[in-house]
Amino acid sequence: MSLLVVACGLIAAGPAPPPKLTGGTGTIYLGSYARRIVVIDEATEKPTAEIPLETGLPWAVRLSRDRTRFFVQSADQEHFEVIDVASRQTLDTFTLSEGDKHVRALAFDVDPQHRVMVLVARTFTKLPDRFEISAPTFIQYDLKEHKIIRTVPWATDPEPQYYYLNLRFSPDGKLLYVFSNEVLIYDTTNLKQIDSWNLSLPNEPGLGRFDLGSMDETNDEPGYFTALFGMEDPVAKRRLLVVGRVNLGQKRIEFFPIGPAPGRGEVSFALAPDRKHGYVLVEEIRHHELWTIDLAGKRLENQVQFEGRPRMALRSSSNGQIIYIYEAGNTIDLYEAAGFKYLRTITLDADMMYGSFHVVPSRAPIAR
Repeated sequence: MSLLVVACGLIAAGPAPPPKLTGGTGTIYLGSYARRIVVIDEATEKPTAEIPLETGLPWAVRLSRDRTRFFVQSADQEHFEVIDVASRQTLDTFTLSEGDKHVRALAFDVDPQHRVMVLVARTFTKLPDRFEISAPTFIQYDLKEHKIIRTVPWATDPEPQYYYLNLRFSPDGKLLYVFSNEVLIYDTTNLKQIDSWNLSLPNEPGLGRFDLGSMDETNDEPGYFTALFGMEDPVAKRRLLVVGRVNLGQKRIEFFPIGPAPGRGEVSFALAPDRKHGYVLVEEIRHHELWTIDLAGKRLENQVQFEGRPRMALRSSSNGQIIYIYEAGNTIDLYEAAGFKYLRTITLDADMMYGSFHVVPSRAPIAR
């Protein structure tokens, strides 16, 4: 009799539910309108710490390649803050502005040794009756001595704009890559241009604002840079959207087209931890798609339509099993990477800032 009761109980209980799918054991860092960096544990999906910012609202948060530093640009585009990731403490703050001269950076990067920052900036000088705005200028800045090493005028057309410019150092710090209408390569010893490629970032006027999230370096090998680019098809005379993998040390790029560039809306990109897949988020008014890219096979694997939000960006989780959809607002939507099924939402107590979302795997820092 007791065996029958036990058997009936097992039948009624049914099989155990599958374990909860999580993003891994890494850490999410994101800039908040509450003037701090929020730290979220991937496994529990709960905030575990906050890093207060001395320079106010974060405009951009860059993670060093060895994952030991955050370089934060404030929302006034004039002030910078250096954060130690391990201790979650501010190491330094600085600005290039002085008196009536306001130096506002359009883009920046820091060399692998954390010694030199290169910025492309405009200087706004307050005069009695107006502001005088300078042409864009490269500024090489010594982070230890807090002094300008050299300045070089921007020399190519057209002039760079916000959301349409990115800077990256090569692994040895000897080259600087400038991603704009073209990919320009500079020698960092004198900031002279030594090469260029006929590629551009995927934000032609019809594509709208360029989102910094479409360049995802978290899962790339050291010395490589994978992103979306726009390219002119010389035969069909049309714009193509291509995935490019840049070898920053050898000045080489491998790329393949994934289709015509969307006629409107925005696109952003995320690289999976296995580097075998990439994800493209296509945003148009009332129409959103996620494209899965087979990077090894150099092909578009599938496209899924879904109900999105007015503005979005995406990242892969540290284990590659979840895709995070975030911006704008105070929520992070979690989707299963296989099939793009909605799972749940993380809700924060304040809205997040653009260009400040990082997923850091739980492993030792990368050697410089």
